[in-house]
Amino acid sequence: MRFTALLPALAVVLPLCLPAPAGAQQAQEVPEPPGLRLDLASGKLPPLAERLPAEPRRDVPTRKGWQDGRYGGSLTMLSRGGRDARDLMLFGYARLVVWDDAELTLVPDILAGIEVEQDRVFTLTLRQGHRWSDGEPFTTDDFRFWWADVANNRELSPQGLPQELLVAGQPPKVDILDDTTIRFTWAAPNPQFLPALAAADPLLIYRPAHYLKQFHAAHAEADQLNKAAAAIGLRSWPELFRRQDRLFFFDNPDLPTLQPWVNTSAPPAERFVARRNPYFHRVDAQGRQLPYIDTVILARTEPRLIPAKAAAGETDLQARGLSFADGAALKQAEKEGKIKVHLWPIGRGSQLALYPNLNAASPGWREVLRDLRFRRALSLGIDRKELNQVLYQGTALPGANTLLPGSPLYQESYRGAWAAYDPKQANALLDEMGMTWKDSDGIRHLPDGRRADLVIETAEVDSAETDALEIVKAQWAKIGIAVLVRSQPRQAARQRIAAGATVMSVFYGLANGLATADMSPAELAPTSDKQNNWPLWGLHYESGGTAGEQPALLPARKLLALYNDWTLATDVATRADIWRQMLEINADQVFTIGLLGAVRQPVVANARLRNLPADAGYMYDPGAYFGRYRTDTLWFAAK
Repeated sequence: MRFTALLPALAVVLPLCLPAPAGAQQAQEVPEPPGLRLDLASGKLPPLAERLPAEPRRDVPTRKGWQDGRYGGSLTMLSRGGRDARDLMLFGYARLVVWDDAELTLVPDILAGIEVEQDRVFTLTLRQGHRWSDGEPFTTDDFRFWWADVANNRELSPQGLPQELLVAGQPPKVDILDDTTIRFTWAAPNPQFLPALAAADPLLIYRPAHYLKQFHAAHAEADQLNKAAAAIGLRSWPELFRRQDRLFFFDNPDLPTLQPWVNTSAPPAERFVARRNPYFHRVDAQGRQLPYIDTVILARTEPRLIPAKAAAGETDLQARGLSFADGAALKQAEKEGKIKVHLWPIGRGSQLALYPNLNAASPGWREVLRDLRFRRALSLGIDRKELNQVLYQGTALPGANTLLPGSPLYQESYRGAWAAYDPKQANALLDEMGMTWKDSDGIRHLPDGRRADLVIETAEVDSAETDALEIVKAQWAKIGIAVLVRSQPRQAARQRIAAGATVMSVFYGLANGLATADMSPAELAPTSDKQNNWPLWGLHYESGGTAGEQPALLPARKLLALYNDWTLATDVATRADIWRQMLEINADQVFTIGLLGAVRQPVVANARLRNLPADAGYMYDPGAYFGRYRTDTLWFAAK
C-alpha cells in the first residue's frame, strides 16, 4: 500500500480518533456500558477514562441506515465446527489496520497511525494508553517479544519467518523507537505487509508478552516448563507455549486479546461464550465505548440443522451453513417476523471453478491438460446460462473465473473469454488435437488411445457441487468427454491433488473477486502448493526452488515474472498494469474453468438487529465475512 494512498484514509480516521475537546472531565461523563456496572461498583474495573486509549478510534460508519445504538443483549451464531473459536476472531475483526467497509481501502484500527516510505519503511504508531483485555498495557514490547522470542526462535518457528515478512528472501530490520513506535525496514518494497496485517487470518506481529513470558524458556526455567508440559501430555516447553499462544484460534480464555469480545470458554465446548472487552479501543460518535452487544455466543450444531434453526430464529446472525437453495424457505420464515433475510453477493471470482491439474501424474492426461486447445474446449462446452437457471434461478453472473464488476480492475472481456457456450467450436478444437476416435456412445479417446473418462474430484465444499457437476457431465458428453465424479474429505482431496493423483477438481474460484491494484495477485500465478491447478509449480515457488517442479508452460512462467514485478512496483499505475496483464493471461489460457460468480449468500439476522447492511459483499478475505462491517456497532432494538 502506497504512502500516498494511505494519506486520505489517515486524514479521515485520525482526527476522528482525537479525544473530545472538553478533556478528561467530559470523557468521564460518557455513559458506561451497563453490563460492566458490577465490576465498576466493586472496583474490579477502573472508569472509562482510564480504560480507553488517549486517542480511541472514533470513525463512524457512514453507510445508509446506520445509527447510534443501545447497549445490551446476546448475539448467537451457529457453528459447524467447534474445535476452536476462530469465528469470533473473524467476527470481531480488530486488526492493526483494517479494510474499511466502503471503498476497500486500508485504515488504522488498533494502530493510531502509519507512515510509509517507498513501500520499504513502515513506521507503526500505537495508541497511547491502549490496554489488553486484562488491563495490562499494550506497547511495542509486545512486538519485540514476538519478533525476538517467537518469530526468530527456531524451536517455536522452525519454518522461519512468515513469507509476508520476507523480500527476496530477506527479513526486515526492526527498530523499537519507543513504547508506542516501531519501524520495519526492507531493502526493497514489500507491498504485501499492510494487507497481511488486515487479513481475515492476519499476520499477528505482536503477542501479550506479559502473559506468554511465563511459558517461554528465555523468561522462565526451562526444566520447570518441560515438567509442566509433560504433566499434560506434551513433549517440551515449545509445545506448551504453542498451546497457550492461540491468538488467532481464540480458544485460550486466559490469553489476553484486543478484540471486541473476550472468549471465556475452553475447548472442547458446545458453546464458546465471548463477553465484552472492557478495554476495547473503539468508541461511537458520542464517545461511548464499543461494542454495543454484551455477549457473542458461538453454538455448535449439526450442519444439516442450520437452515431449519435459522428459519426458526435460533440464531441472531447466520450465513455459514446456508446456501442459495435455502433461500425460499428462509424467505417464508421471514414473513413470520422473527428473522430478516438478506441476499449478499459472494465475492469470489467464481463460486465454483474446475481446476485441471497441470501436474497430473498420468503422462497422457498431463499432456492433454497442458494443451491449451483442450482447456478452451472444455470451457466452451459448458452452458453457463443453463447452470445459472437451474442452480440460482438466473441470479448469478456467468463467465470465467476472474474479477467481479465491483473491482476497479474488472473487464468484461476477461469474464467472457472462452466462456460462451459453443459446442461446435469445442468439438473442432478437440478434433484438431487428434481426438477423433470415438466409442459407440460418442466418447472420445485421448491421443495416447485411452478413453476420455475424466474424473472430477470434489471435497464437497458447496452444496451446489453435485447438481453443477451433473449438468456439466451432460453438457460435456455432447463434445465427447465422459465425466466421473469422485468425492472425498477435503484433506484427502488436497493430498491427492498434490500427489498428482487427481486429474481435475472442483473448488471455490478466485477468493478475492473485488481486488484492487494494491492487493496481491498471487492467486493468479503458481505461488502455492495449495493451488489445485499447479500444486508442484506452486511448491517450487514457495520452497525457493528446493522442491516441486519449475513451471513447464511459458505463460505460467510469465505469470510468476509478473507477480515478482508486482512485488517490486512502487506506484499504483504499475501495479494495476501488472494485474491486467495477469488477468489477461489467465483469461486467455483458461488455467481454471469458471462457472458462475456473484452467487447470492443468504444472511439471516434477528429482526431486531440493527446496523447490519442490507446489501454487502460476502467474502472471507478481504473483510472477514461480517467483520468488515463493524460488528462492534451492531445492536438490538427493543422488542
